[in-house]
Amino acid sequence: MAAGVYTTTKKDGSTYYRVSITYQNKHISLGSFYDYALASYIYETAREILQNPDKYYFFAESGMESFHSCPENFPLDKYIVLLNFRENHIYIKTPIFLCKNYFLYILNSETILTFNTDDLFYYSNHKILIRGGYYYVNDYGMQTSILSRYGIRSHAVKDRDYIFRNGNEHDYRYENIFIINKYNGVFQTSKKGRIFYRSKIHINGDFIIGTYDSEEEAAVAYNKAADIISPINGVSYTKNYIENISAIEYAAIYNRIRISKKLLEHNKLS
Repeated sequence: MAAGVYTTTKKDGSTYYRVSITYQNKHISLGSFYDYALASYIYETAREILQNPDKYYFFAESGMESFHSCPENFPLDKYIVLLNFRENHIYIKTPIFLCKNYFLYILNSETILTFNTDDLFYYSNHKILIRGGYYYVNDYGMQTSILSRYGIRSHAVKDRDYIFRNGNEHDYRYENIFIINKYNGVFQTSKKGRIFYRSKIHINGDFIIGTYDSEEEAAVAYNKAADIISPINGVSYTKNYIENISAIEYAAIYNRIRISKKLLEHNKLS
């Protein structure tokens, strides 16, 4: 039996092989395989990766990150884990490579995400997955978009509700993400160079609630419209939570805010 390869038997009696390697006094799991030859190859390749920095390496410089191609049939995530541990002497179980003042999360050879070090603990313990072009993690049994960490709504649209300042949609550093529309049903608009905020609500199509001077007013208007419409059509709308105003301020805005007459008339006819 090759070093680092251990035979394990499943409940049904079938055999598979667990592979691990010890480096800098750290026991690192490399995965489980049904083929012994592959398991042995994984161990020997891992040892070679750790012992040959000139052959297997990660080049990290802001905007120019790249790494030597992962050996054939070797798990990419384990490859990155080994490179990072060898170079930075910190073991992280997810495919993260540490850089100065930021870190990289390598999903595949073409998709490398950049994050602030503030997020290191979170992504060291949460694996990022891709589905339909969206990145998410399994958090407390729920699939959660990584955009939610920035206060971006689940149905937000890039370039309408938020933008990447430098144009790189793989750069998730906080300073690179700017939220344009952060509230449900609220959209920024402009007229003669002046910015306004328009509220819309969906009732068999979009109804304009009104146009307001501030984002907070527009968000409260959406909530008020939802309160009016929900008892009639039975739809549960996700209301806005506005952090930077008190309960008294919220009530004052709620009472004075005007709702579109067209929307009110539609509500009476429903």
